[in-house]
Amino acid sequence: MLRGKGVHYDTGTFPNGDTSRPVFAPRDAERDMRVVAEDLHCTAVRITGGDPDRIETTARYAAQAGLEVWFSPFPCELTDAEMLPLFADCAERAERLRRDGAEVVLVTGCELSIFARGYLPGDIFNERVPVLAGPGREAALRGIPDKVNTFLAEVAGTVRPLFGGRVSYASCPLDGVDWTPFDIVGLDAFRGQRNAATYRADLRAECARGKPVAVMEAGCCTYRGASEHGGAGWYMAKESDGITLRPGLVRDEGEQVRYLEDLMAVFEEVGVDSAFWFSFAGFSTPHRTTGPDEDLASYGIVKILDEHSDYPVSQRAYPDMPWEPKEAFHALARRYGAAGR
Repeated sequence: MLRGKGVHYDTGTFPNGDTSRPVFAPRDAERDMRVVAEDLHCTAVRITGGDPDRIETTARYAAQAGLEVWFSPFPCELTDAEMLPLFADCAERAERLRRDGAEVVLVTGCELSIFARGYLPGDIFNERVPVLAGPGREAALRGIPDKVNTFLAEVAGTVRPLFGGRVSYASCPLDGVDWTPFDIVGLDAFRGQRNAATYRADLRAECARGKPVAVMEAGCCTYRGASEHGGAGWYMAKESDGITLRPGLVRDEGEQVRYLEDLMAVFEEVGVDSAFWFSFAGFSTPHRTTGPDEDLASYGIVKILDEHSDYPVSQRAYPDMPWEPKEAFHALARRYGAAGR
């Protein structure tokens, strides 16, 4: 059984200079953390974002709700030199929280090879992603693990004197991480067509390293066939402009449920320590009953509502919140609840 039964929670990341969470209301974050603990039956939450104040605010609400906090700064479009002081600042904040009595793990970034500047060609995320599918992919990837590991060693050396708890990092396969400086192996472990045949064996091998393994992200989007694309589901749902939804997408909340049930069984079988389902909400991709349903390209287990969402308050499960649960919300709650706290 999983020790850490968790969900990923975004306080606002900033790829391309945009924001994944246009509005951040502390009152909503506090309520969300109580829902995560009490209704989803989570024991842990991974709190990500590019603003340390938002992360710390949410982390304190999570601790008050009795959750283990995975304090996870997620810088985008920054260089190594710009990221290092951010990680130091977050290490100090996480340590204050830990000394106040919370269980805290510090996660020093996410998929640096893709989200940071200086690893793949391109100044912004939308310029770097196409490189991975283009003819120059092999050349672009050459030497990335060496660069990533050199910087991560520097990051670990910076945060260790400032933070007394366990330290990890959220990796993608391109990073090629040497886990020596870390206490926990952290994997963004999406399954899709490209890795389905080896997914179980690959995870089992990671769990045999001798260190706890945390699945930092796993999930799929909310349209039929999204599970085949795993972590690229959002990309495959969009036209080449990266904004417009592709025609013909069929909403299917059951797709998320089937994916969740399959992967959770694998995590428990191979011995994963903690898992953080991706994600609680896609705050910038609302579900609309009139107009484009942006939630199709969301990994969220709740659907964000706006003025184009026809959900009468009298029929809503959470009338005080700007979201409603999807089928995957209830599936995750059943699975975590059955395991007990």
